[in-house]
Amino acid sequence: MAHPDLVIVNANIVTMDPLTPKAEALAVSGGRVVALGSAEKIKALAGSDTHVVDADWRLVLPGFQDTHIHLQDSGCDYAHNAALDDARTVDELVEILQTFAKTHDRPWVDGVGWYTGIFTDENLTRAVLDRAVPDRPCYILASDGHNACLNSRACAEIGLVRGVVDPPNGHFVLDKEGVPTGMLHEDAIKWANARMPQPTDADFANGVRYAASLANRHGITGVLDARVEERHVRIYAALAAEKALTVRVCATALVEPKDTAESALARIKAFRAANQSDMFTVHSAKFFLDGVLENRTGAMIEPYSDAPGGNAPLMFEHAQILELFTAFDAERFQIHVHTIGDMAVRAALDGLEAAREANGKWPSLHQIAHVQCIDPADIPRFHQLGAMMNVQPLWARHEPSVTDVAMPMIGEERTKWMYAFRSLIDAGAGYALSSDWGVSTLNPFEIMETAITRQPPARPRTHPVFLPEQRMTREECVKGYTIHAARAAWRDADTGSLTPGKYADIIILDRDIFSCDVYEIGETEVLLTLLAGKEVHRAAGFVG
Repeated sequence: MAHPDLVIVNANIVTMDPLTPKAEALAVSGGRVVALGSAEKIKALAGSDTHVVDADWRLVLPGFQDTHIHLQDSGCDYAHNAALDDARTVDELVEILQTFAKTHDRPWVDGVGWYTGIFTDENLTRAVLDRAVPDRPCYILASDGHNACLNSRACAEIGLVRGVVDPPNGHFVLDKEGVPTGMLHEDAIKWANARMPQPTDADFANGVRYAASLANRHGITGVLDARVEERHVRIYAALAAEKALTVRVCATALVEPKDTAESALARIKAFRAANQSDMFTVHSAKFFLDGVLENRTGAMIEPYSDAPGGNAPLMFEHAQILELFTAFDAERFQIHVHTIGDMAVRAALDGLEAAREANGKWPSLHQIAHVQCIDPADIPRFHQLGAMMNVQPLWARHEPSVTDVAMPMIGEERTKWMYAFRSLIDAGAGYALSSDWGVSTLNPFEIMETAITRQPPARPRTHPVFLPEQRMTREECVKGYTIHAARAAWRDADTGSLTPGKYADIIILDRDIFSCDVYEIGETEVLLTLLAGKEVHRAAGFVG
């Protein structure tokens, strides 16, 4: 063979390929792995023009893939707006916005990332934002993307006044006098955004670059953008054509309750037909079947257990779910479903069952995302229907959004089945791990640590454990970010393991996450990230 372009030697390579699980070195040509073996064997292949990386016996893995992330939207939000993630009191939130407003001379002051486990309809209103930004419109989006708030100037600017009717699947929170408080739930956010100034295509492209760089620093070489429309597709396609993407992007295109099967299929089939490259593809249809528990839009089989009680309806009619899932499955699209409440999970499974009965069995690997709550009777249905749970383990811990909000809402018995990852895996469910960034960090090491410990990272080891019987193993977590994630994104033929013939999407870590102290996994640093053998991230000080 010709001399390879790159060799990595003196490495602890875990390939995630069971046929050749470990190696000391590998060789890369034309962007793909071409050989694995001993350090001596691979060194002998190198020529004078071969780039040699000495890993100093550090752990080498396939690049990670985050298969439920909002790369473009969250990238744009964090690249251009005030980051509110660290605010834990109203005063802290106000201070962050005030500081940002002083240094950003723009018509609107926007923020992103406030935590719905602390900030609620009761303590976050237009009056709070008026304190922070009294002289301009202000809009802040919650980390979960399902809640937002406006100040008084913003309400006036977009016409949010007394008497405005809630949009479908959305809600304007009102005070005792019937005046909007500025708080928006679900599709009320879309209503407001349609009346606000929007970022330019250049802003969104810059957001993708920002987010991709952040992903590369955390060892991520592939993503699945979990909600795209025409603008997202346009931006990604342009960046792919410019060879400006440093992560492989697969996308799931939004289907809305107002869609018919015919209109949705026509739109998304056009997206798919026009975008089928190694760097950008549209392969699936996205459905939001409910909202979130934090704003009481999670759909449960039985009513909420707390004092206010009540419940939330599904965002699609049940018959509509069966029709749409069957139609998209027949056209061989993957289906990707947002589910929080156990009713939403059941409805998603019902839809997949109807599709299979109508269209037959095929390796779709339909994705049911989040699965915060599940009725135990539905656990075996994942395996029976070939569905994958696409889950965000960082949320499975004792923090306000769980302890103070979700647990009282669903009660003691249903809490036993919250984020029931171990039960689902043991019942044969396929799975992938992901972040849902910008809902929460995209750092896969913090996410994996939480999956293993069921405790928040960077907290005392004595922090209460949330349902320890649902813990995952280290090996399961790494599979969830590599070979399983590649399957979820339909790109396991070319990625997900360091198998000869697959792309050289490779990461080198500063520690062995299979053997280090479990409470140190979240501190892992990525020393080098390669995409098709090309360097897209190198940590300061790494000279290998």
